[in-house]
Amino acid sequence: MRKIGVLTGGGDCPGLNAVIRAVVRASMQYDWEIIGIKNGWKGLIDGEIVILTDYAVSGILPKGGTIIGTSRTNPFKKPEYVQKVEENIRRFGIDALVAIGGDDTLGVALKLHQRGIPIIGIPKTIDNDLSGTDYTFGFDTAVSIVTEAIDRLHTTAESHHRVIVVEVMGRNAGWIATVAGISGGADEILIPEEAFNIEEVCRNLRSRYERGKKFSIVVVAEGAKPIGEGMVVTQSDEKDEFGHVRLGGIGHSLAREIEKRMNVDTRVTILGHVQRGGTPTAHDRVLATRFGVAAVELVKNGDFGKMVALQGDKIVPVSLEKAVSKSKTVNMDLYNMAKIFFGKGKVKDFANPTNENKYSQVYTTYDEKS
Repeated sequence: MRKIGVLTGGGDCPGLNAVIRAVVRASMQYDWEIIGIKNGWKGLIDGEIVILTDYAVSGILPKGGTIIGTSRTNPFKKPEYVQKVEENIRRFGIDALVAIGGDDTLGVALKLHQRGIPIIGIPKTIDNDLSGTDYTFGFDTAVSIVTEAIDRLHTTAESHHRVIVVEVMGRNAGWIATVAGISGGADEILIPEEAFNIEEVCRNLRSRYERGKKFSIVVVAEGAKPIGEGMVVTQSDEKDEFGHVRLGGIGHSLAREIEKRMNVDTRVTILGHVQRGGTPTAHDRVLATRFGVAAVELVKNGDFGKMVALQGDKIVPVSLEKAVSKSKTVNMDLYNMAKIFFGKGKVKDFANPTNENKYSQVYTTYDEKS
């Protein structure tokens, strides 16, 4: 009987349990034993495991989070940690590892593969910023959550004639902000890939007000930064074991500038970890399941050092080197399309076509719905 270890590393996200379930169920057909490694790479350092049976994964498909825990642990921070990882792999008789995570977790997986440890990666990040795969599971759920939040904020923004700034996750890539902003009808979308000009943002928002739209929704990724600023806004200078500072606060900075420059009541909503939590969407459940089954097949075939990936409608293996080589940033064609809906241009007064800055009541009424 082969023993396969499975772990989840980095931030939690919806769909992790669906992958774990798929790995266990797919392995059962080969009579393999699945060892759940608790709390990511930390579990291999500390020697914390749990046997994952069919009963253990029963009913976990719709549950968010991860039943085996996770952490942002980097075993390559200390040589003795790497030694413990290798010792515990031998101690528990693990024949292969399945590592579920983002670029940090899979970066560790690549280094262990280079040291001769049989390992397969599964892409997990709500940011959708891993190379080699069209989508990562967790992203669709996060976009759905943010879209619903924007929908709800529209009604209060419109009622009070406010600008509401919605800060969402996205350290290096603004996929969540872009896709959720488009689907939620945001009036400005600010992302890390393109530094923003606060004057231009305010000019676009003023254009909406001049056209009778007395409210606006601005979606900003946590890693977005204004032109001329060398640093993104951070909550603290403390770094995790992979050298990342905790981002957050750009929403408040942006709101202060908008309110000061436009003299319009401006509020902030920071969605934070709400984006990670709760039940995965049907899309993420299916994608996570497909990834888990495909990972088991790679183990069966001895095709290690690979990450399962979605390309088109197929699940294919790509090298771990490719997966962690660089962040997959937003397709700027998509972002430029979103700009069509920002507060630019004029709306003609059909009752008085010679005066584009005056609006009849009937057209203003329908036009206020963003």
